[in-house]
Amino acid sequence: MNPTNTLRPSAAFIGASWVALLAGIIAYNVGLWNAQMELNEKGYYFTVLMFGLFSAISVQKAVRDQLEGIPVTNLYYGIAWFTTLLTIVLLTVGLWNADIERSEKGFYAISFVLSMFSAIAVQKNTRDLKAATDSEQPTSHAKPEPGENRF
Repeated sequence: MNPTNTLRPSAAFIGASWVALLAGIIAYNVGLWNAQMELNEKGYYFTVLMFGLFSAISVQKAVRDQLEGIPVTNLYYGIAWFTTLLTIVLLTVGLWNADIERSEKGFYAISFVLSMFSAIAVQKNTRDLKAATDSEQPTSHAKPEPGENRF
């Protein structure tokens, strides 16, 4: 691994990222719960959100892997970007054709964008914390003494 940045993210940024992620997901799902739409429509919007979160994290991971010199195939990189853009298109088409108020459409759109952005931030923080923790620990390649427990 070739870490480019081993700075530990601040506790405030970590907390704000988690709060934003939970706020976006909870708001989106509370909106779905209270929506006057068929169950299959609710399932569609829920699936788009979950697929979008996974796709956004995949893009963040692929981009970060490339920056750190970890091999990423062009196929995986392309699929990660394609699925992320696909979720945005699916949500846009769904909301465009939905028989709901414009304010409700905007609510779902902004909750979705908040969730996607904060999922990327949480993933980045997780990876930065891991890199910072790994760089702080001394690496010893010496063999353990007999009876010494390294775990």
